[in-house]
Amino acid sequence: MLPSQALLPAAVFALAALQALASDTFIAAVYEHAVILPHPTQQPVSPSHALALMNKNMDVLEGAVKEAAQQGAHIIVTPEDGIYGWQFTRESIYPYLEDIPDPVVNWIPCTDPSRFGPAPVQERLSCMARNNSIYVVANIGDKKPCDSSDPDCPSDGRYQYNADVVFDPEGKLVARYHKYNLFRSESQFNYPKEPEVTTFETPFGKFGIFTCFDILFYEPAVVLVSKMQVDTVLFPTAWMNVLPFLTAVEFHSAWAMGMGVNLLSANTHNTSMAMTGDGLFTPEGPANYHYDSDTEEGQLLLAELSACPRISPTYPPAINWSLHATSIKKFPGENDTFSGAVRKDIFTFSELRHKAGNYTVCQGDLCCHLVYQMSDKKKDEVYVLGAFDGLHGSLIKYHWQICTLLKCPSTNLSTCGQPVETAQTKFEMFSLSGTFGTSYVFPEVLYSGVQLAPGEFEVLRDGCLKSKHGTSKPLITATLFGRLYEKDLPHPLQTPP
Repeated sequence: MLPSQALLPAAVFALAALQALASDTFIAAVYEHAVILPHPTQQPVSPSHALALMNKNMDVLEGAVKEAAQQGAHIIVTPEDGIYGWQFTRESIYPYLEDIPDPVVNWIPCTDPSRFGPAPVQERLSCMARNNSIYVVANIGDKKPCDSSDPDCPSDGRYQYNADVVFDPEGKLVARYHKYNLFRSESQFNYPKEPEVTTFETPFGKFGIFTCFDILFYEPAVVLVSKMQVDTVLFPTAWMNVLPFLTAVEFHSAWAMGMGVNLLSANTHNTSMAMTGDGLFTPEGPANYHYDSDTEEGQLLLAELSACPRISPTYPPAINWSLHATSIKKFPGENDTFSGAVRKDIFTFSELRHKAGNYTVCQGDLCCHLVYQMSDKKKDEVYVLGAFDGLHGSLIKYHWQICTLLKCPSTNLSTCGQPVETAQTKFEMFSLSGTFGTSYVFPEVLYSGVQLAPGEFEVLRDGCLKSKHGTSKPLITATLFGRLYEKDLPHPLQTPP
């Protein structure tokens, strides 16, 4: 270890080296992986059996890493659960876990694999990065022993974490992150005691990382962007698509636009569990994305991105998300409303009965305003304006404010809010806004066939989401997702037992 007096000059030298190599753009890759899954079992398999399964998945991932590097990629992100899958108990996942050290140890597993005990997965990932001169991002399991001196130590004497690791082009471990917001089925893992804010510097910007469900919460997602000012977020995920709103490409693209950063989203691919959809998303919209609910194949995506999007001339201006809507008095005319469920969330809807019109729908503190004109109103298609202001979720509850122009699956209004993937109706124009009580609002437009609409809509400084020149394809939904983080219920770690 360097003496403390030498740390500052060394840090200055490293920063200078990064600045000298800095680039305005970089090529990023994400890989949507059809994971080879283990046979479900309540009993732990042998370490060799676990490693054999993980090596099968890493064979596929290594092929993607090599291909991405050959196409000039500087970094590749692979999915959550991409190396061993899911369907585990706390006991059965243990053979798949490794001890991941803090990156301050300055470790290259590829050249020193046994420094911290057996680490064949980290060794192989490190070698993938080193042999292909590329940053490699992967999701693996971390284990940490504990004892009775720790009052929170689990009865089996260890913590188990859902973890992300990043290896640089030399194969050095440069980042480790423990997932803080576990999804309801992740009982095999522990929550870290504190939310982690993980960042690292590269020659092409400041990067941060978190995992899947984390994207919906203030910690770590908003802290990473708003306080740590990262340029790009790495996002391994195993996202189960939930139409009409929470499809992977839809919400992840919206989040990147709303937060004003690059988001490199790598999803698991499993059509039986509605897992698909990854992409390279920017503040201006998707640079490249993929959604495939029909085949069982993986997919590699690449795109050239701005290294520092905040200083890009195309960076979107700051938006006052409630300015336009609060200046509008409630639109006159027909405004009969009815309730409809989007999964378990009860929305207030109003049917768009005419080819053109002005509508207002309110729920709680939120009023949503819509001005629209359809190109041709199909008699067998129904659209509604919807509003939702309330808590969503089961184990972890969080507060949404949502304004949406939404297609219903049928002419039966009781179906409004249920999943729908196709439509026939195009719009000549629409303008959607809401009286949001938050500055964290995420805009997106979704077309028939679960396709995004890059470049076809804009958000004005007063918070109005508008089509530019109508819709080129039939519309499923145009949505403004607002998050009132201050109204969320406490994280399970802060909730009294």
